Amino acid sequence: MEFKRFLVEKLTLFFMLSTLITLAVSLTGSVYDSGARFGYDALLTPIRYAALCMLPTVVTWSRHELSAKELLARKALMLVLLEAVILFLAFTSPAMDTGSIRVVLTLAGSVLLIFILANLFLWLRDSAEAKKMTRDLATFQQLHK
Repeated sequence: MEFKRFLVEKLTLFFMLSTLITLAVSLTGSVYDSGARFGYDALLTPIRYAALCMLPTVVTWSRHELSAKELLARKALMLVLLEAVILFLAFTSPAMDTGSIRVVLTLAGSVLLIFILANLFLWLRDSAEAKKMTRDLATFQQLHK
């Protein structure tokens, strides 16, 4: 994969993660701490988390096309690293009640769900792009017989 395409894909993923993290924080917060009120600086939290979650995505970079087995192994490693980053942030934050196993499991489950959704959205985008390229190629072949 070209490095420029890799960067564009990671930028897309960053904005997708920011949105999904915002939803997860909102839902989790409304369940576990519905009375809490925050200042405007709290609006930057999902952006910070998304930026930090971009670091583990580096393990998916390769100059050559990865086999399905290599890609799955790297995605699994990326998920483990993402969980580690988020749990580290949670355990070092005074705002998170990490003494509650329910909160920690909910957080870990949220990371897994966001990981699955983000990969699903990226797959749907790539699938649509591949179908369009196939149609364009078929049209080209019909015109140049």
